[in-house]
Amino acid sequence: MLTRAQKAESVAALKEKFARANSVIVAEYRGLDIATLDKLRAKLRADGAGKYEYHVVKNSLLKLASEGNDVAVLKPHFKGPTAVAISYADPAKLAKTLIDYAKENDKFALRGGMVSGKALDQKEIATLATLPSLDTLRAQLIGLLQAPAQKILGVLQAPGGQIARLASARSKKLEEAGGA
Repeated sequence: MLTRAQKAESVAALKEKFARANSVIVAEYRGLDIATLDKLRAKLRADGAGKYEYHVVKNSLLKLASEGNDVAVLKPHFKGPTAVAISYADPAKLAKTLIDYAKENDKFALRGGMVSGKALDQKEIATLATLPSLDTLRAQLIGLLQAPAQKILGVLQAPGGQIARLASARSKKLEEAGGA
């Protein structure tokens, strides 16, 4: 049993984590043993490189910690055995990891989530999981930004190339005429 001071400390720590998080996903783990949940924690640590956390927390503490921040939209999901997965980085990768884990373990179910203050239902979390990672999206954006510059460069270089080919063809023709 936690003392009042320990509960206050837990709530403060959760509030700080929720304030830094860009996404939080609430899950139910009823019927899973600790070893199975530890596998999920290890997978999240490996996939997130320290940017993801998974905590089993009492609902009363979650409700207190969510007051006054974006996570408050998840209060209806804080009932029964509750766990929260917190992302400080790429929410799509966290969602994909949790969806894959839920497919492997029938007893693990996602209840809802939040990304940048917007509440997500189970369907929206599944859709989020299908999105490319943040790094992939950044690479695609850079490619899109570079494409017009490369096309402009090609257009600007084309007349110079045509003049060079014309001069080369003319010089060959003069050489042939001079040699005959």
